[in-house]
Amino acid sequence: MKIEKVCILGGGTAGWMTAAGLSHKLKGSQTEITLIESEQIGTVGVGEATLPSIRFFNNTLGIDEATFMRETSATFKLGIEFCDWGRIGDRYIHPFGEFGEKIRNVDFHHYWTRLRLSGDASRLDDYSYPIIMSELGRFQFPDPDPAKIEASFGYAYQMDASAYARLLRRYAEANGVKRVEGKVTGVEQDSETGHVSSVKLESGASVAADLFIDCTGFRGLLIRQTLEAGNVDWTKWLPCNRAIAIPCRAADRQITPFTRATARKAGWQWRIPLQHRIGNGHVYCSEYISDDEACDVLCANLEGEALAEPNQLYFQTGRLQQFWKKNVVAIGLSAGFLEPLESTSIYLIQEGITALLELFPGKDFRASDADEYNRRMELYFERVRDFLILHYIATERADSEMWRYFTNMKLPDSLQERLDAWLLRGHIIKYEFGAFLPPSWIAVMAGQNLLPAHFDRRVDALQRRELVELAAGLKARISSSARGLPGHLESIQAFGASTNMTA
Repeated sequence: MKIEKVCILGGGTAGWMTAAGLSHKLKGSQTEITLIESEQIGTVGVGEATLPSIRFFNNTLGIDEATFMRETSATFKLGIEFCDWGRIGDRYIHPFGEFGEKIRNVDFHHYWTRLRLSGDASRLDDYSYPIIMSELGRFQFPDPDPAKIEASFGYAYQMDASAYARLLRRYAEANGVKRVEGKVTGVEQDSETGHVSSVKLESGASVAADLFIDCTGFRGLLIRQTLEAGNVDWTKWLPCNRAIAIPCRAADRQITPFTRATARKAGWQWRIPLQHRIGNGHVYCSEYISDDEACDVLCANLEGEALAEPNQLYFQTGRLQQFWKKNVVAIGLSAGFLEPLESTSIYLIQEGITALLELFPGKDFRASDADEYNRRMELYFERVRDFLILHYIATERADSEMWRYFTNMKLPDSLQERLDAWLLRGHIIKYEFGAFLPPSWIAVMAGQNLLPAHFDRRVDALQRRELVELAAGLKARISSSARGLPGHLESIQAFGASTNMTA
């Protein structure tokens, strides 16, 4: 009952990540993997900014980090800077790392809350090593000694997603994946089970398989159109439904070790610095602004010469009701889309691949495997959804129709529960599956002025004078260490990962 043939429908980032991951893990199993894509069908190119989990994916495949960075013109990413979200003029960084150090086994943010409530004006950001590095434009790899504050962070990349797909294609093909060029014109299903048995190509050829993986993007050719897996619409919570993207020329001084998200009146603008260009985009809700106006906002805020014509994208936030139905598994945009505010597209692709490998089926396609896969992916999507909603509702802005829409919005129960626990006494509800750990939630809530009224009472065991000294020493140690680091581009060049393409 072993799966003998796998067909991945669609290329791009999702398709070639899936092909690379499966070909690596199934190597030696004699499972044939075929990927069908058409040069005539463009890809969205999602995922220019990433989360730290991508490093573990690359490491698992054995992809050399410096080679990856050169081939994708990548830069290091320590977090995301948010501008004008809580209030116009505010800015904060969501770092990939901890805030401070535990004291007597109590998280540092509780001690900071005690200091804040007693009149201390220090920022929580002052106690985050990756935030201070980001603000100074510096970078170093985490220290191997986990006891040091210099080890208290992770990092991701800002990269050319199309170049990453090409790199993974070479990797997958070297592992035996067969690529077939062509457009799918028909789908054949088993008359008894309804399983997809083969797909017909424009050339007249037919490709049969036991397991099909739908990476056809928003079209969802197999999972949505053929199997009608159903959709869960989250537009009421995340109403932005369009984006315009334009790359522009970069200068060395603009290549920061972080992505930027700047809130606008009807959405927000991204800024993703690569070695050779800056990626820019305006995500917005068409109910509150026209396409032409949205394009004008983006063009007016470019930092350099535009390098391409505007690329218009349309989407709807939500997810499939079933990510795995019959013998088809959806990975990537075909599975659902949550706007790119926290760079989660590649993360969700990666989790889909990981879950599929852990639950890899036989030809009998047991319902329990599909049920567990669907349960797990539903959790991943919903927890990302809650985190994205948080950015919009944690605000004092009421200067436009869109921001007023979020003022009285009823939240998902799962998000409301997290907010209540935080605002009461700074407690962060933890869970097993999910992209964002407690420091991420703390960064956004504190950064957008949602501050707890109380703190863990164990903090009172420390004398205030001692706490003030500990906090001041930690802040000074972080600042001193970060100021001694090399600049971001200098670190890229020293690592041998420079493309020598910067302007």
